Amino acid sequence: MPLVEVTYAPTVSEETLTKLADALAHRVSIAVQCTEEPYDGDLQPGDVEIRFRRLGPLDRSGLDVVIEVRSKWFESRARNRQERVDRLHRDVAAATGLENFGIYLALPIAAWAQSE
Repeated sequence: MPLVEVTYAPTVSEETLTKLADALAHRVSIAVQCTEEPYDGDLQPGDVEIRFRRLGPLDRSGLDVVIEVRSKWFESRARNRQERVDRLHRDVAAATGLENFGIYLALPIAAWAQSE
């Protein structure tokens, strides 16, 4: 279950943020799918959590948008993490038109539980 945090500059339009919100869950799921956590294309509540946060007056960033993706570490997922994040970056750019953004993919050792 990936957790996604999107930090964005005040200059990013609501239209762009809406495109990003619409595109992220599916594209992140593709980016982190692996044999241990396959993606069947049928997103359910709790499959991907996405949070948006506008940069504050004390934040410092040289990018319009930074997307942080955290998903549980698996060897098969970690083996090609750079390829995964590069593909996700290309997919997000194509879906949203964003140009000045970065994606950080972290694969911590973690566990997850949720209500049925």
